[in-house]
Amino acid sequence: MMIKKMIFMLLFLTSISEINAQAYQYKIITSIESVVPMGLGRSRIIDEQEEKNYQDYTSSRSEENNKQNKSKRSEAKVDNFEETKILNFYSAAGINFQNIASNDALLSSKVNTMIDEGWELAFVTSAVESDAGKGDGQGIFITRFIFKKLK
Repeated sequence: MMIKKMIFMLLFLTSISEINAQAYQYKIITSIESVVPMGLGRSRIIDEQEEKNYQDYTSSRSEENNKQNKSKRSEAKVDNFEETKILNFYSAAGINFQNIASNDALLSSKVNTMIDEGWELAFVTSAVESDAGKGDGQGIFITRFIFKKLK
């Protein structure tokens, strides 16, 4: 009886470790919402449609090997991506709450589509580069939605 319990426990622990060892693939969707007034900015949801291997554009430097990375930027660029137009945060009168609600609807649609395709929302991170004052006229609010699914 004791041997059966030990075998059962061993099988149980082995199955748990296999579950924890599952590999995921990740995908990042980026939204860029302009904080430039009067529709002058460009706001988009970006979804790359081709994979790149970072190792093709990476070099290692040390005291013994101080050579710069010779890969070309043009080779690192992704040519195939999905671009969804969204609205700017500001209109001529200031913050446009209808635009924000519209963006929320489009972003929700994108997130729900990703989930329907088997992706799980793992992380969300955001940052802002805001208008620096008179004459700047620049600014974005960027959000990265990081999804994962089993390979």
